[in-house]
Amino acid sequence: MNTGLSEKNRKEMAHHLNILLANEYVLYTKTLKYHWNVEGKWFGQLHAMFNKQYEELLEIADTVAERVRALEHVAFGTLHEFAKATSIKETPGKNPKDTGMIKDLLDGYEIIIKQLRTITDFSTKIDDMGTNNMLCNILEKHEKTAWILRAHLQ
Repeated sequence: MNTGLSEKNRKEMAHHLNILLANEYVLYTKTLKYHWNVEGKWFGQLHAMFNKQYEELLEIADTVAERVRALEHVAFGTLHEFAKATSIKETPGKNPKDTGMIKDLLDGYEIIIKQLRTITDFSTKIDDMGTNNMLCNILEKHEKTAWILRAHLQ
């Protein structure tokens, strides 16, 4: 590959992106779980909102995985790899109330937003503007979703 990025930098970026992919996928799974299990007064609104969010997260995960491949590295693709690499905690067997679900998802988005800032800094440092552009787009989407989730908690 002769695109101006060294193998060392592509390998390090792919590593960062695979960890991001793990976090995106775990947040996707958690959002899907809450979509299936939400109850209460705001069921309809939250069921629809979680649906939109998990669809966007799956799209983002696909975009991140494809970027890893574009850097000529292998993207994570198993639950084992995702669980091992993620920094988002799961709570098997527990289903919080509607506002607990929102808070839990917000926490996940905030973890990813901080991670995106770090990876974006690295992409700038190594002059990987393709990855940088992708990360900035994801960051913008996640910041908007975090704002929406925060608004539900007011």
